[in-house]
Amino acid sequence: MQHFKSLADLHRINGLPMPEHPLFSVYRCPKTTTLGENPFTADVYIIGFKKLESGVIMYGRTQYDHENGCMLFARPRQIMAFKNLEYHEDSFIIFIHEDFLNGHFLHQEINKYAFFDYETNEALHLSPREEQIMWDLFFKIDAEYRTNNDEYSRNIMLSHVDAMLRYSQRFYKRQFIGRTQLSGITVSKFNEALAAYFKTGFAEGLPNVTILAAQLHLSPRYLSDLLKQETGKTAIELIHIFLIKEAKNRLRSDVQRVSEIAYELGFDDPSYFSRLFKKETGVTPNQFKKRLLN
Repeated sequence: MQHFKSLADLHRINGLPMPEHPLFSVYRCPKTTTLGENPFTADVYIIGFKKLESGVIMYGRTQYDHENGCMLFARPRQIMAFKNLEYHEDSFIIFIHEDFLNGHFLHQEINKYAFFDYETNEALHLSPREEQIMWDLFFKIDAEYRTNNDEYSRNIMLSHVDAMLRYSQRFYKRQFIGRTQLSGITVSKFNEALAAYFKTGFAEGLPNVTILAAQLHLSPRYLSDLLKQETGKTAIELIHIFLIKEAKNRLRSDVQRVSEIAYELGFDDPSYFSRLFKKETGVTPNQFKKRLLN
């Protein structure tokens, strides 16, 4: 698999115009493109707007072939591939080398946007009004990219990128809310997967978001955000609630010791179980057990 350390190599190998800046570039996609037919990785963030007529985008190990206009996001070293793409109309891609963010507040802020870890089938689908907002921001970035190269250029371009990311966060919120029924189904499936995992006796240790997300065919970050919107709790918080509920049921029996219950629930360290129990309930397992006996 090819890895691109520089934007120049990424552009040259894929037949794109050479970038105006060594660490930042924008590309208006023509009706057809062969960008990255073979899987590749790069030291860049990718922000793109796509409206496909045909073709396949591979992102990670999933395939995306939806026809609606959408935003896609990839972080450095994420596997990407674009095969036989044909667009209904203009699309764009923004490439930001990770070094371009050094010393800028986005260097840290960009890690807060969970959608960079979503899979392609979890892309952000835009309404016509939302598409226009993204295009307006793109045109501002593109104008600064092509006509200016002074001490203000970087901050101006990144300020528009920041706005694009903030709008994306807002629009994803709308997408989650608009999928309330689907979210409800996801919550039910999550609880079912958690209960099924419990029935296995926690042979693989404590349940975690990665394992449960894989069973639901979702990325861990997308699953957690979807559950947060529906329940107010993240996936890991729901896992903890489930474990504490089961722990309380077992503590009601005076047959088992706390350490035995901890091991049966998948905890390698009983002291970690006790800390988590106290964090969630305000009392230790032994204190909870004593209260039941009084």
